[in-house]
Amino acid sequence: MTFTAIDFETATAFHPCSVGIVTVENGIIVDEFVSLIKPPNNLYSPFTIQVHGIYPRDTVNAKSFAQVYPEIQKRLQNRVIVAHNESFDRNVLAKSMALYGLDYADLNIASRWECTVKIYKSKGLKPTKLSDCCREMNISLNHHEALSDARACAKLYLLK
Repeated sequence: MTFTAIDFETATAFHPCSVGIVTVENGIIVDEFVSLIKPPNNLYSPFTIQVHGIYPRDTVNAKSFAQVYPEIQKRLQNRVIVAHNESFDRNVLAKSMALYGLDYADLNIASRWECTVKIYKSKGLKPTKLSDCCREMNISLNHHEALSDARACAKLYLLK
C-alpha cells in the first residue's frame, strides 16, 4: 500500500486556499505536508469560509498556488493518488495548474484517482461524507482542515 492522499480546501470554485498531502509507503504514513495558499486576489466565498473557517486574513501573506506547487509536485509525481470525492480535488489541482501554465501530464498520475467515496459507497456505507466514513471506521477527524482530511482519507484507503 504505497500511495499519496490529498485534500484541498477552496476559497472560490476551484481556487485552493489550503492543501494537505499525506504520503504512505508500504502501509505507513511517512510524510505529511500542509500549506495555506493565497487564492487569486485573495477572494473568498462566504460559503467556503463557513465550511472551513479560513479567511482572507489567514492567506493574505501565504504563497500562491504556483509557489506551493513544487512541494505538491514532489509528493504527487509518479504516485497513486487518493482523495475523498476524487473528482473535486483532481479538478482543483488540474484547473489550478492550468491557470498557472503548469502541465498536468508532467505529474504522470492517473487521469482518475482512487476515491474513498466510491470505495465506501461500494461497501454499502451511507452516507459517504468523509465525516460519516470516519465515524463508521473510528478514525479521528478535524473535518475541513486539509491535513486532517488527507490523513483520514489515507487511513480510510488503508482500511478498504
